[in-house]
Amino acid sequence: MLAWIFNWVVSALAVMLVAYIIPGIHVDGFMAALIAAVMMAVVNTLIAPIVGLLALPVTIVTLGLFGWIINAAMFGLAAYLVPGFSVDGFLPALIGSAVLAIVNGVLGLKK
Repeated sequence: MLAWIFNWVVSALAVMLVAYIIPGIHVDGFMAALIAAVMMAVVNTLIAPIVGLLALPVTIVTLGLFGWIINAAMFGLAAYLVPGFSVDGFLPALIGSAVLAIVNGVLGLKK
């Protein structure tokens, strides 16, 4: 349980870092980042696999590059669902999802 809470807090800090680094991504505070971290986990657990499966032919044709589009869409969906967390467009969502994946990878967290 303690490890889960630690991962949640570190993921929220990663969201705050991404909002600080990438123009076009805004987080109103740490509480919004905590909620955003949970929402991204829920979206990536429940919705992303279904979208990934439906988009599998396009992903194969693009040699996996369409996966980036799916990640950006899931990042934008999480921002849409969380008050206090916003993304100004597709490009910030694309860059933000990539940076968040890198930050979480460096910190040893899952997406």
